[in-house]
Amino acid sequence: MANEHIHHGGMGAGGLAALMTFAAAMLLYVFAVKRSNMKFSPWPVHRIFFWIAGMSCAAASVVGPIAERAHSSFTYHMAAHLLLGMLAPLLIVISAPLTLLLRTVNVRMARRFTFILKSTPVRLLTDPITASLLNMGGLWILYTTDLYQIMHHNWILLVLIHIHIFLAGYLFTVSMVTFDPAPYKPSIYYRSVVLVLALASHGILAKYLYGNPPAGVPAGDSETGALLMYYGGDAIDMVIIFLLCLEWYRCQTPHRSGRHNPAVNI
Repeated sequence: MANEHIHHGGMGAGGLAALMTFAAAMLLYVFAVKRSNMKFSPWPVHRIFFWIAGMSCAAASVVGPIAERAHSSFTYHMAAHLLLGMLAPLLIVISAPLTLLLRTVNVRMARRFTFILKSTPVRLLTDPITASLLNMGGLWILYTTDLYQIMHHNWILLVLIHIHIFLAGYLFTVSMVTFDPAPYKPSIYYRSVVLVLALASHGILAKYLYGNPPAGVPAGDSETGALLMYYGGDAIDMVIIFLLCLEWYRCQTPHRSGRHNPAVNI
């Protein structure tokens, strides 16, 4: 029926397909590590952990009890949002998947990927301002319009919004801190200013939702979800701030790191 909520978090065909996709991504990463270790120095084991943890967070946000309850509870929806749009992207960024990819493919393919990284579209998408607008702007549109209520009645829209939340979160994270090659990496000061503005926007939205529930959301549920968004988002953002400060520190003391990319040591 048109007015019934879509239950995409169960173990139906869609849920099973999603789980298989995430499992395949985990196995593919491990396979790439084994292939890379045959030609280069051993790949850090902790990066495998970050990749698996990131994929697990993304999977938990779309399949399982959190995803199932997210249809009727704004608080659980916000928990899924934090997993899919903030924590999973951060863990995946730390796992340095692009670096692993470049170590795995042949030289010709690696040059093609490098060419794509240097392209203007990629440079624009990974610019901190563009990434912040896609990330924060999408959240403001989702929660301050009827889109939040509509998406629960249209599975295509629901899937598209989940994809946007993850990709926008990944672009935002990689625009601030990256462990992969970044031909056009903005200055730390530029990234810091944009990060502060983005965090302010996220905090203001959380406060707004505390007193102005999205369409169809009870006030109490909205308040709890907004608190989770505010404090949970801050906890994850603190990691980004720490990594950015660590990068600045190592740039000021290059003799201590001995590397061009301060993030490589993590």
